[in-house]
Amino acid sequence: MTTVHEPTATVASAELSVWPASTTEHRHGDLTVGGVSLAEIADRFGTPVYVLDETEVRDRCRTYRDAFPDAEVLYAAKAFLCRAMAHWVEEEGLGLDVCSAGELELAVTTGFPPERITLHGNAKSPRDLDTALRLGVGRIVIDSPSEIARLAAAVGPDGHQKVMVRVVPGISAGGHEKIRTGTDDQKFGLSIADGYAQHAIARILDQPQLQLTGLHCHLGSQITSVKPYLAAVRRTVGLMARLHEQHGLVLPELDLGGGHGIAYRPGEEALDLTSLARRVRTELSDACAANGLPVPRLIIEPGRAIVGPAGVAVYHVLAVKRTGSHTYVAVDGGMSDNPRPALYGVRYAPRLVGRHSTAALARVTVVGRHCEAGDVVAADVELPDDIRPGDLLAVPVAGAYHLSMASGYNLVGRPPVAAVHDGLARLLVRRESLEDIRSRDVGL
Repeated sequence: MTTVHEPTATVASAELSVWPASTTEHRHGDLTVGGVSLAEIADRFGTPVYVLDETEVRDRCRTYRDAFPDAEVLYAAKAFLCRAMAHWVEEEGLGLDVCSAGELELAVTTGFPPERITLHGNAKSPRDLDTALRLGVGRIVIDSPSEIARLAAAVGPDGHQKVMVRVVPGISAGGHEKIRTGTDDQKFGLSIADGYAQHAIARILDQPQLQLTGLHCHLGSQITSVKPYLAAVRRTVGLMARLHEQHGLVLPELDLGGGHGIAYRPGEEALDLTSLARRVRTELSDACAANGLPVPRLIIEPGRAIVGPAGVAVYHVLAVKRTGSHTYVAVDGGMSDNPRPALYGVRYAPRLVGRHSTAALARVTVVGRHCEAGDVVAADVELPDDIRPGDLLAVPVAGAYHLSMASGYNLVGRPPVAAVHDGLARLLVRRESLEDIRSRDVGL
């Protein structure tokens, strides 16, 4: 455990608006998160290192429960999952949305109730399905027609499994084309427009061991407007009405997925959760009334919006290179621990920590250590002009889709995760060592 001295000043400036609420600043330039110095964490655990504020995670879980008191909130594990995260989410009353046998096994062996877990995936492997059935997962979301017969056979004639169908409403929403999943003609779900969703549902109804509980719809990621969700409600309720007419079917659940956008830099737009909850609730009630249907129970699946702002990545500067009109600040991590800038052009706002600088700010590009020109951590950002090797840089909003998407590129090893809470730090996930890497390489 690590303790630190009391902070000398609390920061409430716009500059730190995207940092965890517990963030405080010392006069000597260091930041503390959860009462723990980022410089001390870097010294203790090495860099790169991810810092996760437990209080911030729990508070965001509670914010969702308060905003959606009548809905079921599932944490989307793909954003980030470890045993501690599963434990926090379970204690705060959320369910879990997983996409693989690996995520499912980790959660259940941590003690997470399997009946509160939903399994997703556009291409579930036999192992995924077998593990879900063996552990007694609550729901399985069917994503393609071929899964219906496979799942029914795996359940067996005397078995029983709750399922949902992922439908595609034909709505474009999300921060980048690669993370928009509500449009037609892509790999996820079954289209409402071309009738594939209706056909799959009819097939499910012919399988008595599969209990269809509702429709699932996920529009994409980093959505900052409420309007796409309202359109999704109208289209999915319209499908529910047609199913009622054709089959006498009344579905008790509607899952609108997640994708709730957050701010990565000061001044960026984020989804208004209060407005989302109020307007979706009204839209759902009105649409069901217009179609003569009872209002289904709403399910939502936030991931990034819960864990993203709770995480901070800390790096050491290895080199500063001035070439032409550009200054490149190279750090000891990069695309192997955060591929998002390379994949989606995501922008971050890193900050010098560990020392106070009086130098003027200069435009620089923070780059990683990997052998790709696209290995950029933060392009065209302002940092003190005296930035030098050995300095520490901290990147906020690093809790989601960083470590969960990390790779083994250049065999540098994935970073550790340290949790901070009430002035104490503890290791949640250790650093991937060279011995870990060597031990997997069994051939010669």
